[in-house]
Amino acid sequence: MLTVLGFAMIATFLVLIMTKKMSPIASLVLIPALFCVAVGQGASLGDYVIGGVGTLAPTAAMLMFAIVYFGVMIDVGLFDPIVRAILRFCKADPMRIVVGTALLAAIVSLDGDGSTTFMITVSAMYPLYKRLKMSLVVMTCVAATANGVMNTLPWGGPTARAATALKVDAADIFVPMIPALAMGLLAVVLLAFVLGRRERKRLGTLTLDEALVAEPETVLVGAGGGDRLTKTPKGPGTATGTATGPGTTTGAGGAGSADVAEDDDEEQEFKGLDPNRPTLRPKLYWFNAGLTVALLAAMIMEVMPIPVLFLIGAALALTVNFPRMHDQRARIAAHADNVLNVSGMVFAAAVFTGVLTGTGMVEHMADWLVGAIPDAMGPHMAVVTGVLSLPLTYFMSNDGFYFGVLPVLAEAGAAHGVSHLEIARASIAGQPLHMSSPLVPAVYVLVGMAKVEFGDHTRFTVKWAVLTSLVVLCAGVLFGII
Repeated sequence: MLTVLGFAMIATFLVLIMTKKMSPIASLVLIPALFCVAVGQGASLGDYVIGGVGTLAPTAAMLMFAIVYFGVMIDVGLFDPIVRAILRFCKADPMRIVVGTALLAAIVSLDGDGSTTFMITVSAMYPLYKRLKMSLVVMTCVAATANGVMNTLPWGGPTARAATALKVDAADIFVPMIPALAMGLLAVVLLAFVLGRRERKRLGTLTLDEALVAEPETVLVGAGGGDRLTKTPKGPGTATGTATGPGTTTGAGGAGSADVAEDDDEEQEFKGLDPNRPTLRPKLYWFNAGLTVALLAAMIMEVMPIPVLFLIGAALALTVNFPRMHDQRARIAAHADNVLNVSGMVFAAAVFTGVLTGTGMVEHMADWLVGAIPDAMGPHMAVVTGVLSLPLTYFMSNDGFYFGVLPVLAEAGAAHGVSHLEIARASIAGQPLHMSSPLVPAVYVLVGMAKVEFGDHTRFTVKWAVLTSLVVLCAGVLFGII
């Protein structure tokens, strides 16, 4: 009974958010509350919710102060050189921009934290997507999938959990998996190439003229004068037009002419990385860069809990860059929307996970899945584990999967001569899909900053994330790693 209700609760939640019948926050709270009553445990709902909130409170605190910290770093111009470097590579070509998104997300993911990866990636790429009217859900899809592959780093979380649960060395899990994970990363880049080609076909081939190449930062100022964008004709009957300033267009041709003018609202919305914004602190650039490197290093070395590190980092960043109280309050207020949306989503997710765990639904679902595996599949338990890691890490937390389900799968495999290491390696194959799970707080940072509906992101991303996860798993089998 609990197994059926568990799957029904998850299915109801996904249907409601993907069809936009309810907001994610409302769904995360009301649906589990309703199912908790349905299983006859309504009286314990409060305990389950408090337990879930207690578990996720450190994550919510980390996200709150991380958003403030990186928001301040964006305000003061720490990431502007990254944006300009990406722009030089992208050259306003949609295909290059999507590939650049994948590469940037993969590189920034080296810090092992999904939230910081998404904040940096979106802040760098969002202006380009808006300026060229590209699909923002393509950006969220590529960023989440790339981060999912890189999330398998030993300090990223899943590999360490697998090593702890099965009492093996994390390096013995990760190092042999590098070729398979490299294939997964290559799959993400190829996905970005395909989606970028699709965007290029939809929008036309866009190139920057010589003046824009000389001054790439002009693209970062949608409302600034002098930014010029050329639309290259794709064949007979198409037209060439040049946007010579905000809201103006010159063009030639007849039928099929492309209008590249943008309305005033979009131009105003595009001012996010204005190179002349008053919050820039060029004289403090190296201090901010050093503080960020030190913060990330301390996080990797686990000098202190991550929420404490970001709390201290945010306080230092605000105090040094904006000594006046009025300016500090203004910066906090500027990022309050993101903080409220993300932390609210995390605490709402705590209701969902609290009910799933407290009612025993997760345990029953896992037992049913393990019990449904035929005995004949015993010698192939590593592959079975890899396949099961896709839905299980999507519908439950990494902690639930690695500490609750993985040991059971490992014991079943050991009875047929499959080593714990092979099971552990296979278990991380589902991470590209896991990063788009509604139970991952970082994904709400991604969709929130990109202004994308979570349901739209889920509907678009899941199929590509599943494909990437299967590439990792198949590569592991072909290379003899799994």
